[in-house]
Amino acid sequence: MDLIHKVLNIVLPPITLILLLLFFPYFLVSKFISRIKRSINSEKVAGKVVLITGASSGIGEYLAYEYARRGACLALSARREERLRAVADKARELGSPDVIVIATDISKIEFMCKVFHTSRCFTMTHRVYAIVDHLVNNAGVAHIDMFEDCKQISDFATIMNTNFWGSVYASHFAIPHLRKSKGRIVGISSIAGWCSVPRMSFYSASKAAITSFYETLRAEFGSDIRITIVTPGVVESEMTQGDFLSKGQMDFVLAESTERCAKAIVDSACRGDRILVAQSTKKSN
Repeated sequence: MDLIHKVLNIVLPPITLILLLLFFPYFLVSKFISRIKRSINSEKVAGKVVLITGASSGIGEYLAYEYARRGACLALSARREERLRAVADKARELGSPDVIVIATDISKIEFMCKVFHTSRCFTMTHRVYAIVDHLVNNAGVAHIDMFEDCKQISDFATIMNTNFWGSVYASHFAIPHLRKSKGRIVGISSIAGWCSVPRMSFYSASKAAITSFYETLRAEFGSDIRITIVTPGVVESEMTQGDFLSKGQMDFVLAESTERCAKAIVDSACRGDRILVAQSTKKSN
């Protein structure tokens, strides 16, 4: 038996390498052709209803602008109503035929229930369009600290409540609408969910939970509700300013512009991608 193991240890590695070299090019070609087909058949969102959480700034704000350029009707949700209204005004200027503002805290289930069931503004839009086509769960917060330095561990519950449970609540209430429209959920996770760094334990855990949650829902929903999971790297936004990364650190970090990131996300969702790893392509100034 030991002799067999020794032979296999010698023979299998080169055989595996040869097989990879032989078949990997065909795999790449197949993926490339598949991407072209999906790009050609990319979904047109003009006139469709897109609900975006965390739309008052950052990626959510620019997702609103990108969907607006494509003629989508928008329901924008966040806590800061005044800021949301400014985003809504610009979205209308960019081409959205209808934009409503829903000021709410997605970390509280009773508020998300109100969004989908009793909010007068959303009900009016729901009666007109009868469906939600894209649910973009983007809202998120971060708190940066070493775990052992946490004075009050319960303070970090806000991160899970917003980043994870907020997405769960919105998805739960949106399911009946998305089933009718054969719609799509776009879940904004992060590379922090699988590439963790110090001082971000709770944020990384919340993003890992989002990825796992939506992978499971994809298996449950099948083709009824499609899901695109997005894992951005560092993106220039309010979240990456201040204590998130110091100025000295940002000088060495590749940070994607918020606008480019948002465009890549909407392109990916419309192509029907299952996963998008939004990599940084330029150095932050």
